[in-house]
Amino acid sequence: MSFNVLVVDDNRELVDLLTSLFEGAGYNVQGAQKGRQATEVGKATPPDVAVIDVLLPDMMGYHVAESLRAANPKLPLLFMSGVFKGARHSGEASTRFPGSQYFEKPFNAKQLLETVQKILPIAPSPQSATAQPEQAEAYDVELDIDVEVEDEEQDPMELTGRIKVTGGGDLTAELRGANLTAARPQKGAVGDRPLVRTTRAEPSPPAVEPPLATATSGKRASRTGALTDNLPGLITAFYIARETGELYCQKGKVKKVVYFEEGQPVFAQSNLAADRFGQFLVRVGKIKPEVLVEVVAQSERDKRRTGDILIERGLLRDTERLYFVGQQVKSIIYSLFGWEEGQFVVTFKEKARGEAIKLDVFPGNIIVRGVKKLYKPERLSRLIPPEERLIPGQQPPYQLNEIDLEKWEAELLPKVDGTRTNAEIIAAAGRPEHVVRGFLAAMVGVQVLERRES
Repeated sequence: MSFNVLVVDDNRELVDLLTSLFEGAGYNVQGAQKGRQATEVGKATPPDVAVIDVLLPDMMGYHVAESLRAANPKLPLLFMSGVFKGARHSGEASTRFPGSQYFEKPFNAKQLLETVQKILPIAPSPQSATAQPEQAEAYDVELDIDVEVEDEEQDPMELTGRIKVTGGGDLTAELRGANLTAARPQKGAVGDRPLVRTTRAEPSPPAVEPPLATATSGKRASRTGALTDNLPGLITAFYIARETGELYCQKGKVKKVVYFEEGQPVFAQSNLAADRFGQFLVRVGKIKPEVLVEVVAQSERDKRRTGDILIERGLLRDTERLYFVGQQVKSIIYSLFGWEEGQFVVTFKEKARGEAIKLDVFPGNIIVRGVKKLYKPERLSRLIPPEERLIPGQQPPYQLNEIDLEKWEAELLPKVDGTRTNAEIIAAAGRPEHVVRGFLAAMVGVQVLERRES
């Protein structure tokens, strides 16, 4: 027997992620992003359990719950909220809807699934169990690190000189250096043996861009879709659900993957030649191209890693290798913000747990910096049109004090209250137009601001 789960949240990427969570466990899932849509979906397909965000764009989640319970007084309800936190709010929900449970964002997605499974126990079907290993193998292939720069080359990338890494259990280190500029990748750059291991999963996205679909992978469902301007939402969905998994992205022959652990982006890989460790060191000016040629030749002869040879020659210290690997990983993540097309695949195979060294970086700041660094003026003009009015987000997943803002940005933000158009905000900022648009787009990306519905 299969059960129906209704998931209601205004964050589409979170709805998609939770859909994959429940579908992978064997449930039928219906999703909705607004209250009225949820009530209509609930009438068409009566749920056996409903997972509802308390604050929705058009009504309170409690009103959705009332409508659903009018049809089924014993319907199990699980509420989520990033705004209404604390015992008082969870107590209010329990009083209004006896037997309901309450999850504060960010929450642990596995605990949410376990709660649903206790309410509605379901055994995996023999058919799906036998099909899973074959489907999972589609992702267990090696990343071939040999793709040269394509026609659409990325601009030079500014990287702050601070890296936090974790490794060796509870060990955390903060490494500081000068700010770096990774130069524009050049075609025909010298190859080198990758410092990080390359046996990784890679996406196999469809050639066209269909609506989101599911595919079985292990004990969890994966999700695929078109990558447009939704990278911030995908990163945030991992963060809200405290999920561990992988976000694979592909554009043409270029493939990149970001690994998450409990909602945090901790590692990344790429099959782009310019993203290799040796070439990255050339791009940031740490070593010269002719030195890399010599090191690569020795690396091929001795079957050793480029980093080991650089250290042996005194061109790189051990602590510097750790620092530059962190910067290399960070640059791969940032580079994805420059993509305006492509495909993504989300899986939950927990491959980051095998890495000895991981980035310790706040996802909200990754989004803000990625948007501001990599979104081009034409894209910003499309996303932040002059006549539009932005308003404060109803329930931003990140606290404002967790986001790194410049002084002028912090002073401008209170003026974005829906009473001024974007053109008026830009004029009031007294900064270059594309810079202000980048800031506004970044705030939309972390949901501190949102578009006002007409």
